Amino acid sequence: MSIRSQVKYLAGLGVAALIGLAAIAPAKAAVSTDPVKLTLHDWTGQLITTQLMGEILKKAGINVEYVQADYLAQFTGLQTGDLHVAMEIWETTGRDAMDAATATGKVEVFGPTGMKAKEEWWYPAYMKEACPGLPNWEALKDEACAKAFATAETEPKGRYLGGPVTWGGFDDERVQALGLPFEVIHAGTDAALFAELESAYQRKAPIMLWIYAPHWAPSKYQGEWVEFPAYTKECYADPAWGSNKDMAYDCGKPSGEIWKAGWAGLKDKWPTAYTAIRNFSLDNDEMGKMITEVDLDGKKIEDVVAGWMKANEARWSAWIKN
Repeated sequence: MSIRSQVKYLAGLGVAALIGLAAIAPAKAAVSTDPVKLTLHDWTGQLITTQLMGEILKKAGINVEYVQADYLAQFTGLQTGDLHVAMEIWETTGRDAMDAATATGKVEVFGPTGMKAKEEWWYPAYMKEACPGLPNWEALKDEACAKAFATAETEPKGRYLGGPVTWGGFDDERVQALGLPFEVIHAGTDAALFAELESAYQRKAPIMLWIYAPHWAPSKYQGEWVEFPAYTKECYADPAWGSNKDMAYDCGKPSGEIWKAGWAGLKDKWPTAYTAIRNFSLDNDEMGKMITEVDLDGKKIEDVVAGWMKANEARWSAWIKN
């Protein structure tokens, strides 16, 4: 066999071998270079959580896009795949919307964040003298107690400062179902809610408002949450449950996990991102400290996130390992 023939022969063997290997080797799915779209809402903790997750995904070489979205309405985008990840769905306010979305099969719960949610009516300790029956919710039914929480715009009814309307929470329904002589006024933003608390607290002025945890407020200010009848699913779903046989929501708010959720197609299109998001975990103390740095110490969210990333490199690096 000539040299030229031997070369052709050996080359042919090489091609054949490569074809054979290709035939038996499993195909590896291409990882999408499209950006993972994470939703941003209107409270500091959620902005921190989301940007932490985004920075971690960037470290894994994944493109990220932040999209401003309504807290409850975002589930429409998560179902269609126009949005991909929601880092904070609170058991207290978002469970019903999350359950409805997951029932379609187009949204998946990616597990708990590690943080525990509490949201309820809250008042400063100095208000207890004017309404000594607190924290029992029934004290609020007394006209004198309600008047102690009144302002010029609500008198003789008490004033309850709720969160932004987009947060849900059923406070208007709760007032009606429990027969409370209070008027619900919704703060325009998270910042406005706590600015009003700060102002009232400094002046020892009357205030009853929505406070949530994890947050710095329950640690900074002395006060108590109102103790409503304990939440059950039946309270929200069945008007016959509870003290008011004709109306639902005659109980307090649920408490529990803060969940991660998103588009069900995430695990196939971005498997590394899917793993990292499922692994992501923080606790209330960590989040409370970061919120304090932003809201009270005046630091930028980006700087707080960068500080956490630097201090916890070994931890988040493990989250992005396949």
